[in-house]
Amino acid sequence: METALTALVGVRHPVVQTGMGWVAGPRLVSATANAGALGILASATMGLDHLRDAVREVKSRTDAPFGVNLRADAGDAGDRVRIIVEEGVRVASFALAPSRELIAELKEAGVVVVPSVGARRHAEKVAAWGADAVIVQGGEGGGHTGEVATSVLLPQVVDAVDIPVVAAGGFHDGRGLVAALAYGAAGVAMGTRFLLTSDSTVPDAVKARYLAATVKDVTVTTAVDGMPHRMLRTDLVEALERAGRTRTLARAVRRAAGFRRLSGLTWSRMIRDGLAMKHGRDLTWSQVLLAANTPMLLRSSMVDGRTDLGVMASGQVAGVIDDLPSCEELIARVMREARETLDRLADPAVSPPD
Repeated sequence: METALTALVGVRHPVVQTGMGWVAGPRLVSATANAGALGILASATMGLDHLRDAVREVKSRTDAPFGVNLRADAGDAGDRVRIIVEEGVRVASFALAPSRELIAELKEAGVVVVPSVGARRHAEKVAAWGADAVIVQGGEGGGHTGEVATSVLLPQVVDAVDIPVVAAGGFHDGRGLVAALAYGAAGVAMGTRFLLTSDSTVPDAVKARYLAATVKDVTVTTAVDGMPHRMLRTDLVEALERAGRTRTLARAVRRAAGFRRLSGLTWSRMIRDGLAMKHGRDLTWSQVLLAANTPMLLRSSMVDGRTDLGVMASGQVAGVIDDLPSCEELIARVMREARETLDRLADPAVSPPD
């Protein structure tokens, strides 16, 4: 299936695996790429040396195009961009709107720039700055999310910009891909669906918690870092919501220290990143400090398998997913379902599959 997305980035199928921290590592990204979709490596939880090693590991596993996701407001964003350029990565994905200068540097090197946004005005801004495409996530999506549903936000963005738009938030099958294309999107991006594959390195016990979840078990809370965050509702989430601010901030400081050791960042760099985050999102200092919760709480579950100590970011689609296919099986199924859906639309006499 050829779309503006497949033509732009050189993949066979208009499907993107999002850059989930602690989840989208070399194994998942290369498996996605080999299956013909666009895998995106998550770099925000990696130090610079780790990032370069991870990119090289993906390249050793696949010859297909892939991307790297990074925080636009990170103090070392420029260094990460240089690694992307030097290592010949095809796509740079951003969790926040990158600066005009970063976009220009990447485009000059031939890298495709694809920021993720949650509002029409943000899409308009990055398109005006030269972004090649944009991923737009509706409120159904996991992790930090907005309030507007994909079915409302997506057509707004499609109508507002003249670059390819990739739909995210609520997608997991071929019917959803066809729906996104009908809205004018050039493809879909999925996070939770790729997390729940056999190629994902997330521990089996954590995957089992996702598979057991219903739609009502996925909630939005501000207790983790002060910003709306969609995740599975667990005893830990409820405890965080009940905890007092002083106790919560004290825990955040401890986790910030742990993240500093894992990431290799200095305190001064973390403080500069906090300043950038505060300015870019108009946060209070309490919210900036609470943001230190996120990397370590996610790591506890996604790496260590401690569902009692970690949080599990999740899209609402977790409530309708019940299996763990490989990336190859998943993408083949999505594309088969999309073709069958299009056939039924073209000929109402065609019966839906059993």
